[in-house]
Amino acid sequence: MTTNAQLRFHDSLANSVRPLEPREPGKVGVYVCGPTVYSRIHVGNARPYVVFALFKRFLQHEGYEVTLVENVTDINDKIYVAAGERGVPSEQLAREMTEYYRADTDRLELGRPDREPLASETIGEIIDLIERLVDRGHAYQSDGDVYFSVRSFDGYGKLSNRRLEDLEPGEQGEPEEDTALKRDPLDFALWKSHKPDEDTAWESPWGRGRPGWHIECSAMAETILGLDFDVHGGGSDLVFPHHENEIAQTEAGRGKPLARMWMHNGMVRFEEEKMAKSVGNVTLLADELDRHGRDALVMYFLRGHYRQPLAYSDELVEDAARAVERVANFARVVGKGAAEGGSNPEVAAHRDAFFDALRDDFNTPRALASLFDLISDVNRAGVTPEVEPALAEMLTVIGLEHLLELDEPVDEELLRLAAERDEARLARDFERADRYRDELRERGYEVRDTPEGPELVRLRDSG
Repeated sequence: MTTNAQLRFHDSLANSVRPLEPREPGKVGVYVCGPTVYSRIHVGNARPYVVFALFKRFLQHEGYEVTLVENVTDINDKIYVAAGERGVPSEQLAREMTEYYRADTDRLELGRPDREPLASETIGEIIDLIERLVDRGHAYQSDGDVYFSVRSFDGYGKLSNRRLEDLEPGEQGEPEEDTALKRDPLDFALWKSHKPDEDTAWESPWGRGRPGWHIECSAMAETILGLDFDVHGGGSDLVFPHHENEIAQTEAGRGKPLARMWMHNGMVRFEEEKMAKSVGNVTLLADELDRHGRDALVMYFLRGHYRQPLAYSDELVEDAARAVERVANFARVVGKGAAEGGSNPEVAAHRDAFFDALRDDFNTPRALASLFDLISDVNRAGVTPEVEPALAEMLTVIGLEHLLELDEPVDEELLRLAAERDEARLARDFERADRYRDELRERGYEVRDTPEGPELVRLRDSG
């Protein structure tokens, strides 16, 4: 669908809601910082994945051709540490965790990003950008490392609104960086010389080593989307130093902005504390999908405005599941067909309010309110012919379009496999239980564990 409506989103760099103004008319490029693959992802990691997958759907609804890029950071100190603790090569750990990440996010059934670059496959582009920074006097070599000179870039701090005189050395760079090698404690590493306990390294003009974290994203984003692309996204915890450093190194090296707009989602929190592996308060996405199912989790994310922190609890997700069931029950009624004759002009009004909410800084809670207003109105007035297409249009953008599909009887063989999986789980034979789970998924079903026992849920295509 193509509209002429103006889309307005909060730009963290401008610190205001402003119009989306694409570099190329009709096309939007979006880059989102993805996971560092040293362990399985948790629910907090899933929030940007869900937010920007649905953001892409909305932009497509509005008539844009969208390229969504979400990187995978597979070179990082956290990976070296985790691999050492497990006694496996870092490349093996990163590969395994990348596979888990893709499998876990596939279960959200929102489609894959258009491109998912790996840092390890972008080394040449990273070195090129670092060389440019050195040539322009914004970076310097120090004993095999290369550091970005923060004070050489006049605009440093413009994203996070931090002044250089207020920064503490510990806030900058990464914890393992050797401050003694820096000209200024606020400088951060672009390239790091090879250490004896690191099992990967690449050749560079400064000797064997590997890139720093911040330069990886600048290079991957530029390589795929070019400079001055439309939207750079990620969690609000990345504003400083990660995104601040991306802006500095790209503008200093290329003389052009990296992105036109910066969108940041709020953190998922347990009892006012950010969900994070370093804190130890994580709940794995895979476990929560097993417990609650993808519909409840998608609805849970939709009920919070993407920019705001989002509390997490079983009660909140269960409440989201009840909201899904209300929509599903309504969809079943709509699926039985409209009464002969008649129309309801309020349907169009609710549909328009839904999309107007998304055009205004992607306000999904307000959009959901319009959806439930539609449900209440139609429940009073009756189903008319315009209800089903409006409902389908709304549900497709928020990833719940399959609720309009008619229920199908479940094959007895599938019920048997689900029961045997449950028996294997109770016997703690998890390898056998996983085989039954995988076989069920191959047949298009997921097993959801509920207090009443295993429940079979039909999967839809994730393309």
